[in-house]
Amino acid sequence: MRLQLPAAVNMIIDVLQAHGYEGFAVGGCVRDSVLNRTPDDWDITTSATPYQVKELFSKTVDTGLQHGTVTVMVHGVGYEVTTYRIDGEYEDGRHPKEVQFTSNLTEDLKRRDFTINAMAYSKDRGLIDEFGGMNDLQRKIIRCVGDPWQRFGEDALRILRAVRFAAQLGFEIEENTKKAIVELAPTLSKISAERIQTETVKLLMSDRPEMWRSVYDLGITRIIMPEFDAIMETPQNTPHHMYNVGEHTLKALSLTEKDRILRLTMLLHDIGKEAVSGDLDDMDAPLIVEEIQYVRLHAQASYEILKKEGYKETILLAVRHHHENYDGSGYPDNLSGEAIPLGARIIRVCDVYAALTSDRPYRQAFESQSAVQLMIEEIKDFDVKVFLAFQRMIHKNKEKEITLWH
Repeated sequence: MRLQLPAAVNMIIDVLQAHGYEGFAVGGCVRDSVLNRTPDDWDITTSATPYQVKELFSKTVDTGLQHGTVTVMVHGVGYEVTTYRIDGEYEDGRHPKEVQFTSNLTEDLKRRDFTINAMAYSKDRGLIDEFGGMNDLQRKIIRCVGDPWQRFGEDALRILRAVRFAAQLGFEIEENTKKAIVELAPTLSKISAERIQTETVKLLMSDRPEMWRSVYDLGITRIIMPEFDAIMETPQNTPHHMYNVGEHTLKALSLTEKDRILRLTMLLHDIGKEAVSGDLDDMDAPLIVEEIQYVRLHAQASYEILKKEGYKETILLAVRHHHENYDGSGYPDNLSGEAIPLGARIIRVCDVYAALTSDRPYRQAFESQSAVQLMIEEIKDFDVKVFLAFQRMIHKNKEKEITLWH
């Protein structure tokens, strides 16, 4: 197999080899190249030590010498070059106690998280695949290198990364890897909120944000976002909803534009419904007027919950006002027009469409075209510009489905 590496990457590998060292592109950049995806960055692994790398290149940055990494600068762009290494015992679920440099590429590859990320490539040696990464790419499988319990024990964030890669690539998680995730999910409590947020955002910004459902199914949200577990167990009994709050959220999330703030807002917009629905006597019976008014408090409840957690004002206001109608007939503050935050106006359109295209106790889900027509009949509820943009997105997605089908 021949892969096209950037000229700068080939140059770095050529310099390493010319001085008697091995050098390969490695990890995600190789995986993405095989899949004809554009890599976000290019990493290089080598038998040269960090100090030997620094001697070979005029412009370098000491990125992490203790872990073997030097960044080589080429025309203002940085390329991380890391020495083959064997990691010692992990004591904190993230960092090895010690790192030992090695001249053996296989030893370096076996410490990596998943088989699809444990391949190396150079134009002279071709593809190095010691752990079945190519086979797993072809089978669309996320599988740990070696023992998944050991891999997740080394860095618990890999648990969430497994789902994130599945969402980004449209892959399934291999069964043994999945068992280890379920068992070791509680160890995510050792991981900083910042690292968890980074992986969460990457998953939500994938083409399959609804795969957040897998984060729930595997017991991960119980550790990193227990509020989501609560809404997955919160029923809804209104003319607009049949599924529980969590299922509705997942469907609406799949309809939301690929924007970080919007998708985070959609994930969190009904987080307060559990707090208000718990006080209703019978969620299986039709709600009376007083109960409907009580349930409407969920927007404010969601706002208060997220405010305590320190979420940004942009998300807070979009959550609080996602039931406002453009003509001022919504709640909780009867805002109208552009006084309603843009994020809330967008969430409103996606939320209603998700409700219309879902089954109800009294009717089946509407087809997309019928749902759009019903929304047009109630256009006073929506920002017309937002609605038209959403309509274009729906048509574009349908055309894409037809193209893929044929």
